[in-house]
Amino acid sequence: MKWGLINMTALAFFNLLQLIGGFILAVGYLPQIAKIIKTKSVQDFSRLYLGGVFIGIVFMEIYAVYMFFVIHTAGAFFITNTISFILSGTECALVFYFYNKFNRKASK
Repeated sequence: MKWGLINMTALAFFNLLQLIGGFILAVGYLPQIAKIIKTKSVQDFSRLYLGGVFIGIVFMEIYAVYMFFVIHTAGAFFITNTISFILSGTECALVFYFYNKFNRKASK
């Protein structure tokens, strides 16, 4: 019983680390999203890079959904990855929107 308690404590500790780290990474999108909305300037962004990051997060989200709803584990990962998925998608959509809007104005 004592070993089970130690393992549960270690698991809870690592889940907490994942939750904190995942939250920090997810919230990191907010300043960039705010700056894009404020300046409407995205010409220096690599759309290939942002698209690649977003596709990677989509694959991770599929894994997180499976782990959470089917295996019934990885709740912290599911929460933080879902936040990253939403914010990364928002950033990606804004970059593509303002990039295309800028290019339409420039071609007129």
